Amino acid sequence: MRHFGHIAPEVRKRLFHREPCVFTPDSPARLLSAALGATLYSPATRPRLADDVLKQGGRGVVSMVLCLEDSIDDADVGPGEENLVRQFGALADLPDPDLPLLFIRVRVPEQIPDLVRRLGPAVRLLSGFVLPKFTEERGIPFLEALATAEAESGRRLFAMPVLESPELLYRETRVETLEGIFRAIDKYRDRVLALRLGVTDFCSSYGLRRGPDMTAYDVQIVASVIADVVNMLGRADGTGFTVTGPVWEYFRVQERMFKPQLRQSPFLEVQAADLRAKLIEHAMDGLLREISLDHANGLLGKTCIHPSHVLPVHALSVVSHEEFSDAQDILRPERGGGGVLRSAYTNKMNEVKPHRAWAERTLLRAEVFGVANEDIGFVELLAAGLPS
Repeated sequence: MRHFGHIAPEVRKRLFHREPCVFTPDSPARLLSAALGATLYSPATRPRLADDVLKQGGRGVVSMVLCLEDSIDDADVGPGEENLVRQFGALADLPDPDLPLLFIRVRVPEQIPDLVRRLGPAVRLLSGFVLPKFTEERGIPFLEALATAEAESGRRLFAMPVLESPELLYRETRVETLEGIFRAIDKYRDRVLALRLGVTDFCSSYGLRRGPDMTAYDVQIVASVIADVVNMLGRADGTGFTVTGPVWEYFRVQERMFKPQLRQSPFLEVQAADLRAKLIEHAMDGLLREISLDHANGLLGKTCIHPSHVLPVHALSVVSHEEFSDAQDILRPERGGGGVLRSAYTNKMNEVKPHRAWAERTLLRAEVFGVANEDIGFVELLAAGLPS
């Protein structure tokens, strides 16, 4: 699989200075954690789940979470498990299916080895589990269950803990909780693919809900948690983990609303300002701003609950030609001693030592999302990804 792999090769050639790389579920964890992109959640009870997975994979989704937790009723857990086993079996029967990375969100640790056993040979299609309401005390049993299931199945399985507990939100317990989380995930570092933020749960603790014109960063109590999570768990010194962006709850923007704007000519002559005005009108602007703020605050990837969110996340994750140029200049071997240099675009200072970690992360993002050509921006990338 690859980002933008669903569009024609000749279109990718026009869009990209350097195309996104190809990766598989067996690729190195560091690459996969950066490549998650827009992780699309789906209730595990959907009767045509296998068809949904194939459809979304064909439209550019590279990671999905099939949810047995908050997205379904308590009474539907058993039927949901049965449905998952059945749908995985249907996918496993297909010849060489082109599937996203698939994760299951469970409720209790015991579900992990049980589901792995019930999946049988179809477990080869599973990349891991999403672990809810993760703290050290609650999380260790999940991670131990994952290790057991991995040993029994012989299949590499990743964990994606969700940070959403009240202990993490409340000021008096936050630092202690983060320290405990770090101890737990550091012990299982090789199997923790990424940390996910449960912002909806954070808001619920205070009876809050952000509107479509507000980002998570506009809700100060939420922004403070994100900052502390990145501070303690997302460091660039080799101790940190990939932290993904929070869910965007609104999805009244449909492709059909702005697709005609993008299709006015085969050469995408529509002006970016016109498209942006259209997106703002239909409440997409909040999502775009939040994705940009995710990146600015050290987050990569995003939890998504609607397919219309996927393309904006991926289009805004592509590395610009300017960013790529700066990162390459900073990391040139002859710059190992440090120093300051003017950027190739002659519009900024690149200071080699302070900007090195940024440059390394940028080149990793360039590997999985690609580097846009000089004249290509968000509008063109979004347009190219829309289904015909």
